[in-house]
Amino acid sequence: MTRRTRTFSLMATTVAIALGATACGGSSSTTGSGSPAKGGTLTILNDADYNHIDPQRTYTTEGSSMDYEIVRTLTGWDETGAHPKLVGDLATDTGTPSKGATVWTFHLRHGVKWQDGTDVTAQDVKYGVERFFSPDINGGPPYASQWLVGGSSYKGPFKGKQLDSIQTPDKYTLVFHLNQPVADFNETTTMTGWSAVPKAHDTGATYDLHVWSDGPYMIKSYSHGKELVLVRNKYWSRSTDPIREQNVNEFDAKFGQDQSAIDQQIKSDAGTGQTAITQTPIAGSDLTTIANDPSLKSRFYKIPAPGINYMAINTGRVKDIRVREAIEDAVDKTTVRGAFGGSAYGDYATSVLAPGIDGHKNFNLYSTNPAGDLAKAKALMKQAGNPKLTMSLSVENIPTHEHFADAVKTALAKIGITVNISPLDKNNYFSIVDNVKNQYDLTWGDWIADWPNASTILPILFDGRQMKTLPQSNNNLAYLNDPEVNAQIDKAAKTTDINQANAAYGALDEQVMKDAAVVPLMYMNFSDLGGSKIGGVIDDTIMAEPSLVHVYVKS
Repeated sequence: MTRRTRTFSLMATTVAIALGATACGGSSSTTGSGSPAKGGTLTILNDADYNHIDPQRTYTTEGSSMDYEIVRTLTGWDETGAHPKLVGDLATDTGTPSKGATVWTFHLRHGVKWQDGTDVTAQDVKYGVERFFSPDINGGPPYASQWLVGGSSYKGPFKGKQLDSIQTPDKYTLVFHLNQPVADFNETTTMTGWSAVPKAHDTGATYDLHVWSDGPYMIKSYSHGKELVLVRNKYWSRSTDPIREQNVNEFDAKFGQDQSAIDQQIKSDAGTGQTAITQTPIAGSDLTTIANDPSLKSRFYKIPAPGINYMAINTGRVKDIRVREAIEDAVDKTTVRGAFGGSAYGDYATSVLAPGIDGHKNFNLYSTNPAGDLAKAKALMKQAGNPKLTMSLSVENIPTHEHFADAVKTALAKIGITVNISPLDKNNYFSIVDNVKNQYDLTWGDWIADWPNASTILPILFDGRQMKTLPQSNNNLAYLNDPEVNAQIDKAAKTTDINQANAAYGALDEQVMKDAAVVPLMYMNFSDLGGSKIGGVIDDTIMAEPSLVHVYVKS
């Protein structure tokens, strides 16, 4: 995913190895021995509201993490052990492939209930997945439309039409027919879009505010941009759920405070700060201080993210590759990293694929000095005719991003490029920049793999064909449409040998960098803070979030 977001991976056999390399050591509390305390309210303090919690629309890690308290997916990740384990969630197991992994069958658990006590059925899951295809429900991942037979022309269920490649032979059985073999389709189904939605309670474009629950918690109230309150779903049963617990009475998510104020409130550990946690990263100005404070170690969650912080260069608007290469060399990553919190935030990046992701290889096509190479950048601009350019740069309207934008503006001014900064509402940032109607010359982004495999990153970020097929959900912020890149994406996707596939993705990463489509900034860590009276927090190494599925408030 971009943005504390997610993408999707391909080779299930490599997941455990890759996650072992990236799993967080240390600082989070786990459920421990004995029974967790019951009751109390957990406060979540985020600087902005979730982009979406409609399960078919959310594609951010914060939104998905919150959704896992409300909705259940066909399969899921049990993260209580040393490595995440794929398990059945709504399904009794992780599914059965047939016909060369082009058909997948799932059987639902009996006794799973909606918040009104009615049964969750296969038809509810089918309808939920069909929502993926509606033009009115956009923003989520593209895999259903890419893989399900007939998906490319299906327009969703709102006019009464169904997708025949999703079959429900009975109340508890689902059969998916794919247009290609997908060996780890059952990992895709861990994403929130593969959850049930009851047709009678679907409010379409406003479902964000009315998500119907089959999980342990349900929406009590939701004032968008201000507060989301979840309370217990009395019809949820632990006996049918292998992943979640229902320990706290209530989740109270509050939005809109400055992130630095949130950090200080939780750091002080006074009042509600004792039972509060943040899902959004610690602000750049606070990160170094908090990360180095030994008194906070037990409630500081530093989770290495399988992803990258980057700045996309719009190749359709910035057409001269010499100018794009000059931008690569001119950006001072030392000041950029300082804006995000310094070395605690992550290592300098030189490629799109981060270390620990299958397919990553070490290479650097541009400045070997993280502070940049102005002489080289100026020489490239001279070759381009020393154009006096003005470029737009989109960032979220938060202090960390504004400091980042200032660093870019200062660096590019030295090579004759004027940067106009466009701060966008953080609540809607990716809804804006993912829409092809809203293009910028330079765009800040970040991307986290759904699982640590290059197949969940490079095809999503750089396949030029998605600009046409997904005009409102385009993750290709570089607007790269290189036929060679597109061909390499197709070749890698069809490669069944894992070593050959990894090599293909490594070569693809290098081709993207030869196109100067993005400036890779940092391989990220995500750091969050919780109060002293919170227990049961798990490092979610899939989404680089503090997982709350076992959380409790200490009495």
